[in-house]
Amino acid sequence: MPRPKSQAAFERAQKVIPGGVNSPARAFGGVGGTPLFIARAEGPYLYDLDGHRYLDYIGSWGPMILGHCHPKVVAAVLEAVHNGSSYGAPCEKESELAELICSLMPSMEMVRMVSSGTEAAMSAVRLARGYTGRNLIVKFAGCYHGHVDALLVSAGSSALTLGVPSSPGVPAGCTQDTVVLRYNDCQALRDLFATRGNLIAGVMLEPFVGNMGLVSPSKEFLDELWKLTRRHGSLLIFDEVMTGFRLAPGGAQELLGIKPDVTVLGKIIGGGYPVGAYGGRAEVMKKIMPAGPVFQAGTLSGNPVAMAAGLATLKELRDNPPYAQLDQLSKRLCDGLTQFATARNIPHQINRIGSMWTLFFTGTPVVDLDTAKTSNTEKFSRFFWSMMDRGVYLPCSQFEAAFTSAAHTPEMIDTTLQAAREALNKL
Repeated sequence: MPRPKSQAAFERAQKVIPGGVNSPARAFGGVGGTPLFIARAEGPYLYDLDGHRYLDYIGSWGPMILGHCHPKVVAAVLEAVHNGSSYGAPCEKESELAELICSLMPSMEMVRMVSSGTEAAMSAVRLARGYTGRNLIVKFAGCYHGHVDALLVSAGSSALTLGVPSSPGVPAGCTQDTVVLRYNDCQALRDLFATRGNLIAGVMLEPFVGNMGLVSPSKEFLDELWKLTRRHGSLLIFDEVMTGFRLAPGGAQELLGIKPDVTVLGKIIGGGYPVGAYGGRAEVMKKIMPAGPVFQAGTLSGNPVAMAAGLATLKELRDNPPYAQLDQLSKRLCDGLTQFATARNIPHQINRIGSMWTLFFTGTPVVDLDTAKTSNTEKFSRFFWSMMDRGVYLPCSQFEAAFTSAAHTPEMIDTTLQAAREALNKL
């Protein structure tokens, strides 16, 4: 399918924007070719500059759970804009959104608003260190917590790896207090706490991982996390930037029955606008300035327009919860994909929780980053472009979760499955 206007737009962007994009995830590096440039979005659809329409299973990488341009969100934003775009002073919508978040996520007794998930994760790490008086932070290979120096590290081939910077420009000193473990590796977790438990400020993870494709935690893994952090006085930090209000009104922690000490939020709480937040027990959160000594600030934190968009989104999710519908639609889609791939003897795994899902092109069950990397990325690239040519917009990487929205219908799922049948036939 020719897309000359997107091609021209990309060539123009490359002259003034590094790589032609403002986030690497948009660059199509995992699938090759030229990224689409979007002209507009509405409901479950994206429209590119060349006039092609696509069923969208990215949803701006998660925030658009209600679909694009939801009428209540648009109305709330327009009303807020007419009252001014930014004040540099408090407004009541900040408290209203914080109260709503706390009511939906009982583990969060207090909330601090910021402008992105990255900023929230960075602040949660500083808070954990400030509250405990310790320095060591534990994360898991394949869990992405934004482009924070201390968290932008990768694991090696072993289960337990001292943090090694995964980007030039991140000094080794920034990651010397970060330890990376394999996701779902209980023994490595026990070994680390046995030797360094009194040094660990916090353990941060995506409770359901979306950044190596969708990967779920084992019950044993979660039980060990809870037990070890309680025993050693470390904070358990859930990064629910993706899963917060996506999987249930109370996020992944509601499904899992766990109350983390600190939760990191973003995406859906902004309704498509730049918002992040972190919160937790009042005892912990009162360490943040000006209530306590841990510094964190932001010019646009609690922006009134973004607060209005987030409020409208969360109120709609609270008052008209779409979660059963989302689960049914996503199950229908993933069951169909499994049926087609199996019939064609294509090695595959489909991981799904609620409206988050990933089709991996591997015969190996995907439980961590190492098993995710067994996927056939060349086959995924061919599948991606076949789906794109049939009007279905999937994540442009094997290692990113897809999202179903409340704007999708059973008929749209069937249209997607017909496209998938044809695309898999080509493989």
